[in-house]
Amino acid sequence: MTTSGSSLTRELTAPVRGGRLAVTHWPGDGPPVVALHGITANSLAFAALADALPGVDLYAPDLRGRAGSAELPGPYGLGAHVEDVVALLDHVGLAHVVLVGHSMGAFVAALAAARHPDRFPRVVLVDGGLGFPPPAGTDIDALLKAVIGPAMDRLSMTFASTEDYLAFFRAHPALGPHWGPHVTGYVTRDLTGRAPELRSSCVLDAVRADGADVLGDAETLAAVHQPRVRGELLWAERGLLDEPRALYDAERVAAALDPVRMPARRIDGTNHYSVLFPPAVEEVASAVRGAPAGG
Repeated sequence: MTTSGSSLTRELTAPVRGGRLAVTHWPGDGPPVVALHGITANSLAFAALADALPGVDLYAPDLRGRAGSAELPGPYGLGAHVEDVVALLDHVGLAHVVLVGHSMGAFVAALAAARHPDRFPRVVLVDGGLGFPPPAGTDIDALLKAVIGPAMDRLSMTFASTEDYLAFFRAHPALGPHWGPHVTGYVTRDLTGRAPELRSSCVLDAVRADGADVLGDAETLAAVHQPRVRGELLWAERGLLDEPRALYDAERVAAALDPVRMPARRIDGTNHYSVLFPPAVEEVASAVRGAPAGG
């Protein structure tokens, strides 16, 4: 066992198609929760959430094509992540869980709940999960580049040392102001290779396939609107680079979601990334506490 923040953790793996899924587990006697990270992220994106949920039994996989699960083969896509999460539940013997998703992980969570409502009776979607179909004829690759271009660019970069890599993230406008042990652990988990050619562990083909589903797959975009998908949507006040324009706004969210089945609220003073770190993560934890489930 190791520590992450103030929480005790253990690393485990679960058998999935093509190999084993790497999972960070924060053991607890409370209700089981599975947390799904964003498109170029990893399991330690949820270390601060684990600290904010003492006693909760929290599992966070490195999704296929990232960090400890980078070697898992394609085909990729959000449906593959759903299959992997179901396999994780089966492996650890959980009948149903609260499912938390951030960014792309929120789309995976909604899709999982739409396909398997008995396994995922309630979801907490954090700055993701609600999409809007692009106009007919949209170039999905170009749209993906426009939305997460800086994150994709990082995947082709190399770094001479761990210090250089950490300095790169310290300069990130959305992460740098929130620097601390949680952010350091999160970004370091993604680092692979040897100096002077350290790089991100994320598999570019996985990022492209998953991003295409988020932006243009009909089933994925429809998932959050299915009557059997229930939970809560939280969105950040600011965007991916801490810019004023966020991914969501109150008018579009209110027009798109059923406020009884899927209530939604903005977390003020946050951006797309800082919403998972203190102090904002306490609001995410509050939403999870309001979503009891049992195994």
